[in-house]
Amino acid sequence: MKITWLGHSGFRIEIGDQVLLVDPWVTGNPVFPEDRRLEAIMGATHVLVSHGHGDHSGDALGLSKELGAPLVGIYDLMSFWEASDGVSVVGFNKGGTVQLGDVAVSMVAATHSSSIGGDNGPMYAGAEAGFMIRGEGRTIYFSGDTDIMADMAWFGEYYAPDIGILCAGGHFTMDMKAAAWAAKKYFDFKTVIPCHYKTFPILAQTADEIVEALPGIDVRTPEVMETIEV
Repeated sequence: MKITWLGHSGFRIEIGDQVLLVDPWVTGNPVFPEDRRLEAIMGATHVLVSHGHGDHSGDALGLSKELGAPLVGIYDLMSFWEASDGVSVVGFNKGGTVQLGDVAVSMVAATHSSSIGGDNGPMYAGAEAGFMIRGEGRTIYFSGDTDIMADMAWFGEYYAPDIGILCAGGHFTMDMKAAAWAAKKYFDFKTVIPCHYKTFPILAQTADEIVEALPGIDVRTPEVMETIEV
């Protein structure tokens, strides 16, 4: 399995027979090297969207059309895009599981908000969510944008993810301290990858705090467009 950080909360995940782009933000992302755009997106089979905010969904429609890759996410937003833009979608909801080739993706709750821009201000974009991505005998918990939730207790017990991709930048989501606390309290991760940090000055600029707080766990802090194998 190969996981490439695209900066902010965007990831390219090569797992099983799939190449998943998860919350890819490659246009206007201040930390993404635009000259590596093709490298980031080529061969993608699906585009997963955790919620409607532009720093997660802003490239979704364009990439779906460019790559012919279906969009995967909350039913409300997927149905809207299918009707408005004619793109192929896989719409489902929290508690649901969809099969993408030999990879299973389950939608789980997050606690945040979700909207897309409209002519008269933000428009409702369905609920925010996270994903459990299962393939190659591994399970990745992609938290999406969230705070700590009591639901994480049953996520950890029921899905038993061994890889955690956790928002940890603070201000809009959990910070490094909270993400580390949740990782220890609710999960038995072998690998943790923090995200949603150092994109803007308002966010945490390093992941040192979560690295120090999780001794014994393989906390990976790749550079943007660096690929790690797990």
